[in-house]
Parts: sequence; C-alpha cells; structure tokens
Amino acid sequence: MDLKAAELVYQRCRWCGTTSFRRLLCPACASSDLDSHRSDGQGVVVRSSVVSRYRRAMRSESVVRFPEGFTLRCRVVGAPPHLVREGTRVRPAAGIAPNAAGELVFEVFGVCDTDERERWHRQW
Repeated sequence: MDLKAAELVYQRCRWCGTTSFRRLLCPACASSDLDSHRSDGQGVVVRSSVVSRYRRAMRSESVVRFPEGFTLRCRVVGAPPHLVREGTRVRPAAGIAPNAAGELVFEVFGVCDTDERERWHRQW
C-alpha cells in the first residue's frame, strides 16, 4: 500500500469544535454531530514508554499529538525504543491496513526526522 495515498481521518464536533479520533460521540459535549476531516498524518510524540512484557523484543508505545488537536496511541519505529523521546516527529509507516469495516488502521508510525535517526545510529 502506498503511504502517500493513505489518509488519517479524524472527527471535529460541529457544536463545540473538539477534535477526536475514532469516536462516536464528542468527548467534550457528547454530541453525535461530528464532521470527518483529513489530517496530513504528521504528529509529535508527547509521551513514550518502552514495552517488553510478553515479547522477545522491546518496542516503543507512544502517545502522538497531531496539529489538528487530537491524540493517538501507537507504536513508533525507526529508532531504538528507549530513544523515542518527547518532541520526536512521526508519520504513518508500515502497519497501515484496512480493518473489517474497510477503514485504514494506523497502528505504526515512523520517525520523520532523518537527522535525528542518523544521530541515534551514531550513538550506537
């Protein structure tokens, strides 16, 4: 699947303007009157942790904030898990697939900034 063709769709409440991702009701006012909008998909990590429970390899679980105002919990690849920090810019990466309803599921994001990636590799 071509990542450039993939779209990250979020909702904006018509009543209060709150943005959310994959919600049936507005998290602020509980309205069901939501408009769908497209995001460019690039966000910033606001919280990250390393998860290794029940897995052979460690991975990064992060909360990513998008400029449109919503947040998304996802995995971040492209850098060692313990080096994914707050402020790291990310974009959709491998792991984008349609779900049972035919919507694209964004579960994996990759590091955008190639300079940061190169710096991380030099540290090793």
